Amino acid sequence: MKRKSAADFDPFVLELFDGYVHGRVTRREFLDRAGAVVGAAAAAAALAALSPDYARANQVPPDDPAMEWRRVEYPSPEGHGTIRGLMAKPAGAAGPLPAVLVVHENRGLNPYIEDVVRRTATAGFLALGPDGLSPLGGYPGTDEQGREMQASLDPAKLMEDFFAGFEHLLTHPESTGKVGAVGFCYGGGVCNALAANYPEMSASVPYYGRQVAVEEVPAIRAPLLLHYAENDPRINAGWPAYEVALREHGKTYEAHLYQGTQHGFHNDTTPRYDEEAAALSWERTLAFFRTHLA
Repeated sequence: MKRKSAADFDPFVLELFDGYVHGRVTRREFLDRAGAVVGAAAAAAALAALSPDYARANQVPPDDPAMEWRRVEYPSPEGHGTIRGLMAKPAGAAGPLPAVLVVHENRGLNPYIEDVVRRTATAGFLALGPDGLSPLGGYPGTDEQGREMQASLDPAKLMEDFFAGFEHLLTHPESTGKVGAVGFCYGGGVCNALAANYPEMSASVPYYGRQVAVEEVPAIRAPLLLHYAENDPRINAGWPAYEVALREHGKTYEAHLYQGTQHGFHNDTTPRYDEEAAALSWERTLAFFRTHLA
């Protein structure tokens, strides 16, 4: 079946869907409001079509001989106690590796993010993808349930769980101590927060992530590579002030706005995926890590 793209959907429906996946619109509200514009049957079909198809999240399958992976746990004393995650590295790697924390969206360690962990490993890094839903049993198998679970967690403790994942990589025996992070949506916000809280961070790559307050910008030491979608007003609204603060304080950053894209354009399991932008942004991400984590 031909993959659908964002162009196949009414812009109003896409905007509503963004509200749905970020918890601002309920499923019922999406169906009612979209149905008033495109009809009830079309609204239901759009919701199904826009939802993830995780059969596509397999750019690096779990049995790929180029990497090895395992399930791990690490302590999060300021967060929820113990966090589980997926760790991967190049197959047969001898000696410590530069490390990358991979931070998921607002729905737990789903198959797409696990695949990003494996992609990062095959690119030559020690990669760790924490599951922020660990205290509730882990990613439940569907994004709808995952969103509800993540929304129920204490946000301050959840942030500490990812901070603890970064600290885990800093001192991990398989890590060189040069640690970066890449995150998507909620995870992009975590990447910005990590940069503002850890002067020892080596590189941070937020994808369409919420910016930290401008008052926190002076604390940033890590080089930033920021990826933004053109059609993402909620996230993009915070960028102008953030950029001014980064410039004023002489921070090292590189920002890219991908024309014609939607929030979530890197996620290859939904129609909001943009193949060209995803490939280019990932190429830039890996080059950035190779420069700053070497």
